[in-house]
Amino acid sequence: MNSNFDKNLQSANPYGFGAGATTSLTTRNTVLRNTYWLLALSMIPTVLGAWAGIAFNFAGVTAARPGMTMIVFLVGAFGLMFAIERFKNSGVGVALLLAFTFFMGVMLSRLLAFVLGFSNGVSLITLAFGGTAIIFGAMATIATVSKRDFSGMGRWLMVGAIIILVAALANVFLQLPALMLTISVLAIAIFSGFMLFDVQRVINGGETNYISATLAIYLDVYNVFSNLLAILGIFGGSRD
Repeated sequence: MNSNFDKNLQSANPYGFGAGATTSLTTRNTVLRNTYWLLALSMIPTVLGAWAGIAFNFAGVTAARPGMTMIVFLVGAFGLMFAIERFKNSGVGVALLLAFTFFMGVMLSRLLAFVLGFSNGVSLITLAFGGTAIIFGAMATIATVSKRDFSGMGRWLMVGAIIILVAALANVFLQLPALMLTISVLAIAIFSGFMLFDVQRVINGGETNYISATLAIYLDVYNVFSNLLAILGIFGGSRD
């Protein structure tokens, strides 16, 4: 592992963990730097999980039981997120975060397998990745240079996320293409807003735990990527 990353992990928060604490500029920059390092590292188990899901035909195994798949996803995801927050002050939290990102990669494999079924599937995945990177770069830049306080967005973004979750659960059984498209468009907008909100929280010292910060931003990136890829698959997929 990169030696700089090791040093960052050791000095992630010399003044203690916890949201809402008043922190020095140096500490905030350290937390932000560690967050970006861990976020980059989390992409590795995500890719490995996606590869494993495709290799072992996760999509085929779960296709017949979409309701059960959703239950497994919710229990696994929320269980791991709870565990990450429980152990966020130790190296166990890092291990759990990486396990969580592997799990999320496996869950993403179903969508990836669908898109790879198109002749231009690889191009669509690359485009979705590039689009997500551009959105993240833009939101992180705004959060860094803007003088505006975006903390007031949190309540409305959370309401939007809950609405999307309820609608997605309903559509598991309804299977309405129009609703799926609407959910994807709204999810991209809402989780792009969450990127802005979560990055600025770290910058302003509202989040002083780099593991919690990484988890939040990872979920933002994951949701933007998956929903952007879903839209590209619907409108840009080619069977030729």
